Amino acid sequence: MLDGSLLARWLAAAFGLTLLLAALRPSAAYFGLTGSEPLTILPLTLETEVAAQAHYKACDRLKLERKQRRMCRRDPGVAETLVEAVSMSALECQYQFRFERWNCTLEGRYRASLLKRGFKETAFLYAISSAGLTHALAKACSAGRMERCTCDEAPDLENREAWQWGGCGDNLKYSSKFVKEFLGRRSSKDLRARVDFHNNLVGVKVIKAGVETTCKCHGVSGSCTVRTCWRQLAPFHEVGKHLKHKYETALKVGSTTNEATGEAGAISPPRGRASGSGGSDPLPRTPELVHLDDSPSFCLAGRFSPGTAGRRCHREKNCESICCGRGHNTQSRVVTRPCQCQVRWCCYVECRQCTQREEVYTCKG
Repeated sequence: MLDGSLLARWLAAAFGLTLLLAALRPSAAYFGLTGSEPLTILPLTLETEVAAQAHYKACDRLKLERKQRRMCRRDPGVAETLVEAVSMSALECQYQFRFERWNCTLEGRYRASLLKRGFKETAFLYAISSAGLTHALAKACSAGRMERCTCDEAPDLENREAWQWGGCGDNLKYSSKFVKEFLGRRSSKDLRARVDFHNNLVGVKVIKAGVETTCKCHGVSGSCTVRTCWRQLAPFHEVGKHLKHKYETALKVGSTTNEATGEAGAISPPRGRASGSGGSDPLPRTPELVHLDDSPSFCLAGRFSPGTAGRRCHREKNCESICCGRGHNTQSRVVTRPCQCQVRWCCYVECRQCTQREEVYTCKG
């Protein structure tokens, strides 16, 4: 069963765990050997035991539920992949919302308050997190960092007579199954739980929709006598853009007492759609993100964000929106940056240092 605070706990634990994993990770065991090391540094039984203990400790530090901790401990590569997924998802979230009032602020108290509510922003966080975990696991399998999975064999690819399977495809089949089991499913009677689970699945589906078959030709003089093909996931930045679009078109399927506005509302069908048969099910079958509550403005400091006072903006692009009509301050400063860079043989880049004056715009309080 999925704990409603799982995403908050996962995000909170992961950032603190990154440095721990870096310190505990036995580099030879994780990244392979070059073949030139002296025998005295090759992994011994004691080092293997230490690595196993480090892996178990890493899983415990993630503060997962019992079932999730068991899944984490089964494979030494899972804990590190979980942290990688959270970091990747958080960075992508911050990139996608860099010009918005809510810029994916994930500091402790703001994150905890946000995840308790059914805002559009919460829907995006669930989707980008499940997508990040699916993407990171599939890549970890093909990179050989997991013990329980390897390359995707893609037995269902069409037109196999035209080419042969080869290379090392990203194992989406394994990662999708793992993520669905890891995130679990809560009671269908709990609308908020169903909404969160739905948004988790949207993230996984966006990953699946971006899979491409990549091929390389083999033959005399560049002819394509034989093609070697494998499946490859889209770059995670493309996934982020797709989910950002879904955020912008998210469907409101219901409402609870909205602490952001102080108003109360009843369950209602999504905008522009009729409810299910007899109006009994407020959660429709849709590939879009769904949310329950109207989002706050994020203009002023409060439970959900630090507000936009002091935020840097772009005068021609978003100052009016981000500053919420309060206006902005303009500061002129001199900066020095590398410029006119050239690649020198061999092998370095030579740049001049150019000084210029620029204007910085920040929102008034």
